[in-house]
Amino acid sequence: MPTRTMRAVRLHEHGGPEVLRYEEVPVPDVGPGEVLVRVHAAGVNPPDRYLRDGLTRIPGKTESTVGLPVIPGTDVSGVVEAVAADVDGLAVGDEVFGLLRFPGFDGSAYAEYVAAPASDLARKPAGIDHVRAAGAPMAGLTAWQFLIELGHDHPSPFQPARHRPTALGTDTTVLVNGAAGGVGHFALQLAKWKGARVIAVASGAHDSFLRELGADQVIDYTRSRPEELVRDLDLVLDTVGGPDSRRFLRTLKRGGSQFPVFPGDFDEDETAKLGVTVSITQVRSNGAQLAELGRLLDAGTVRVAIDSTFPLAEARAAHERASRGHVQGKIVLEVA
Repeated sequence: MPTRTMRAVRLHEHGGPEVLRYEEVPVPDVGPGEVLVRVHAAGVNPPDRYLRDGLTRIPGKTESTVGLPVIPGTDVSGVVEAVAADVDGLAVGDEVFGLLRFPGFDGSAYAEYVAAPASDLARKPAGIDHVRAAGAPMAGLTAWQFLIELGHDHPSPFQPARHRPTALGTDTTVLVNGAAGGVGHFALQLAKWKGARVIAVASGAHDSFLRELGADQVIDYTRSRPEELVRDLDLVLDTVGGPDSRRFLRTLKRGGSQFPVFPGDFDEDETAKLGVTVSITQVRSNGAQLAELGRLLDAGTVRVAIDSTFPLAEARAAHERASRGHVQGKIVLEVA
């Protein structure tokens, strides 16, 4: 019987967007606990670009987890085409979405078909299309696990203590730095869902977008320094990171917390003196949490903003768009 083939994007070497090759490869086999998904859309995320650039070891792992050639990508939305014998709860024809095998670089989402762990998947919300569903998993789960519920007991590679989300309610004020991006726009909406007052930091071009999502205040970082305008915050979620992240510490009230999505440069003596906490976690695949987020997406309580879409064959152009920055929401690859 001839081997079934599909089209996929692969890396045979590391480098810029030009190393992404659209080519014919075998359809993957389905292993125990897995389903075969006919991919309709795949999300583009920062780890896809890190892998392309040459990062092959996930934080917390002692060795590389990647062998070339490799299909990048972790976020998918599609339809179940085959189900392993030991999988319950999913059937051929079900529409699903998920963050596959993360943390890791073996999600293989930039393809027409993917073998996906059933535990990483949730049923796609009926109220949104595959493009929006594919934009939700990594960014949405990152915001969820930082702000709502960690959802696992795996140790963090970034800190010895278990990350604990701040209780959010009508008496809390949250600042989201990088609020227009993938994680940021989910975090803004989840904090509003919990009743918090939300201050969004982004470039002024995103002002109306962020107010539509529910931001109570928008600070244009190109015109003002947010750390000079706000005080007594309960929480800062910084989706930008870098060495300047610590400037937000002084905006917090005593007992407040800063959650950097990317590891930053923080001084323990400074945080102790200010009486604040810095905590970080690593997003993990979680089908059950994604189902909870899916209910909010279905109800329209949370929405997925799409910056741009590209055909799978034009993954290079999608990565070039990502590298230009100032993304509003998510970049998604559509699979014909």
